[in-house]
Amino acid sequence: MRSLEGIEPEKVFYYFEEISRIPRGSYHEKAVSDYLVGFAKERNITCYQDKLYNVVMQVPASKGRENEEPVILQGHMDMVCEVRPGVYKDMEKEGLELMVDGDYVYAKDTTLGGDDGIAVAYMLAIADDESISHPPLEYIITVSEEVGMEGANGIDLSMLKGHRMLNLDSEDEGIFLSSCAGGVSAHVTIPVSWVSIPDQPDMWYRLSVTGLLGGHSGCEIDKGRANANKLLGRALNEILTKVNFVVADLRGGKKDNAIPILAEAVIGIVNDDQDSEEKLNSVINELNGILKNEYAVSDPDVMIKLEKQTEIASTDSDSDVRIIQNGNSAYVLSNESRDKVTTYLMTVPDGIQNMSMSVKGLVETSLNIGILELKKDHLFAQHAVRSSVTTRKEYVVRQLEELASVLGGNVELKGDYPAWEYVEDSEVRKRAVKLWEKMYGKKPVVEGIHAGLECGLLAAKIPGLDCVAMGPDITDIHTYNERLSISSTKRVYDFVVEFLK
Repeated sequence: MRSLEGIEPEKVFYYFEEISRIPRGSYHEKAVSDYLVGFAKERNITCYQDKLYNVVMQVPASKGRENEEPVILQGHMDMVCEVRPGVYKDMEKEGLELMVDGDYVYAKDTTLGGDDGIAVAYMLAIADDESISHPPLEYIITVSEEVGMEGANGIDLSMLKGHRMLNLDSEDEGIFLSSCAGGVSAHVTIPVSWVSIPDQPDMWYRLSVTGLLGGHSGCEIDKGRANANKLLGRALNEILTKVNFVVADLRGGKKDNAIPILAEAVIGIVNDDQDSEEKLNSVINELNGILKNEYAVSDPDVMIKLEKQTEIASTDSDSDVRIIQNGNSAYVLSNESRDKVTTYLMTVPDGIQNMSMSVKGLVETSLNIGILELKKDHLFAQHAVRSSVTTRKEYVVRQLEELASVLGGNVELKGDYPAWEYVEDSEVRKRAVKLWEKMYGKKPVVEGIHAGLECGLLAAKIPGLDCVAMGPDITDIHTYNERLSISSTKRVYDFVVEFLK
């Protein structure tokens, strides 16, 4: 029995459930890519799969429309994998457990992958329905979109003949996107050193930042939501003003394009003050009061937790120098390295840096420290930098480079992708706007977006590409609260089908 059986449009949700059974986190797309190739072969659809596992399909036209210019449909097969705190699920090996709640589909305790599995489901449903009238179709289904658009950057599209495209990687029904920010992933390393202390501190604590909502670091960056990695740095800085401590571990976040909801450190209190524990609790209580006030609207459940630890052992194979056992010596950061780590987290820019001067309410430039981890010899921090102005993006990167340099570190850039610039005279956009108004009685909103889309990269590979981006309502993407509207999925699908007609 399928969880989504009987839900309209039936073919769309059939294929959405099919691909949801296949683990498809970024860099783990081979299985779902092979599924797509198998789908094409069963239907005699010309299909290309490259070494990155990108897939391109060329779907024959309906009878009588063979000589028309092709239309391109585009989306990505990978998804952000996030699990509800306290729940164990290996998303590299296990599929999703889909659930229905009224008008919404969601995955139990994990991200849903509606971003962008629904695009793939749309394409497969159309290719599998002979009743739909359409010109020749060309499908571009990429990998690794969520980790810097590496699939779109490396894909060969020389076999394509179309120049008109619908990108199906948007999450707001009735909003047609016509431009997006460019971006780059900045990998920062700050060197650290470890020292052995013969006598363990009397008290070990796990310091955790919890209760945050998180979200997509492009779509939700304007919501003012707290970043767990930044708050952890703030907590460490506050504690250091009152209590001397050592650091045995520190980490937070899993993806640079998701605002981190959890960060934690293992600290030991050096017993040079009889009132250390009392002071520590006082600092945390005071900081919790401050954060509850500052984030009352955006993150009302924010909390810094302090839990005593009787035994600490690192589970990271790259962190074996930090194994700590009762009665044995402990490896901790040197005080100099502790201070460097705290300084970086306190001073590194994060969140919105500039708002657009030409488009009211649009974020122009931002960055998100999405991953934080102590390694054997360095602190690793990964930032998603976005901007619709290339020079502003470069300026933010320069800030990171200067800060890292002062602390003895460096920055490596990966997955740089261009902005998708607005095209004044777009025939695809004109047709799409006119049809939407005809079908649903109101004009769609046409706007730019701060999140990244693959349209800019693809436009560089397809000369004269004319496209618009759209999709059904999906809320809280990149979080375990992600939900896909069933009714919106149907309306957008009906629109795409009619557009192809």
